[in-house]
Amino acid sequence: MSDWTFLTNHAHTLLCVARDPGIRHRDLAQRVGITERAAQRIVGHLIDGGYLTVVREGRRNRYLLHPELPLRHPLEHDHQIGEILAVLIRPGANSNAAAPVPV
Repeated sequence: MSDWTFLTNHAHTLLCVARDPGIRHRDLAQRVGITERAAQRIVGHLIDGGYLTVVREGRRNRYLLHPELPLRHPLEHDHQIGEILAVLIRPGANSNAAAPVPV
């Protein structure tokens, strides 16, 4: 397989969080194929952009996804991130999956 993909690490991170809202940065990094520090930075970008909200649960974080927000690039700005997630998340495909993303 070549070294590029159609989705960015930000998209992969968002997809992992949508599937498992309680995911740890370590596990997120492993699934996406990036360092733990890069995973922390990307999650920070998604929080700063309003795409995720952090809810503290004891010593762990849980992330709330905001699927109604638009994609960031001008070519896709008329679409919501929930549309992409709805295509990529199959119901029942993951035991840790979040509730279906409304479109």
